[in-house]
Amino acid sequence: MTDITEATTLLGRPAALPASPDEAVLEKVPNPHPGTNYLARFTAPEFTSLCPVTGQPDFAQLVIDYVPEGWLVESKSLKLYLGSFRNHGAFHEDCTVAIGLRLHGLLSPRWLRIGGYWYPRGGIPIDVFWQSGAPPEGVWLPDQGVAPYRGRG
Repeated sequence: MTDITEATTLLGRPAALPASPDEAVLEKVPNPHPGTNYLARFTAPEFTSLCPVTGQPDFAQLVIDYVPEGWLVESKSLKLYLGSFRNHGAFHEDCTVAIGLRLHGLLSPRWLRIGGYWYPRGGIPIDVFWQSGAPPEGVWLPDQGVAPYRGRG
């Protein structure tokens, strides 16, 4: 099997945070279990982007679930990609759906979903959900585990 660090440009090497999501490199590695239906989950509890109107920071917890086919997303590249949104102005819906679409395009998984649980701005929390279609039959889909926003009380 190929050494994974030889097949990737970021793993095992110093890497700066990309200036924007468009400049970020997302990498994939071979799935060691391509014939098995299983769920892989990434949770980003401190996702940050900028409001495209005010430039103020927006915060979210992202939960990304996918059933891999031939590829897995390489986690360091995913962390850098998500971090690249810190100086990127986009609405909540755009950020959440764009991440789901980019991962789906990179990996061609059997199924993918993303939940963006955004903290309130202007008194309204906005939660955004996208999935690629119906999940494969027989795959255990745990709840994303993010409690609904309840304010201060």
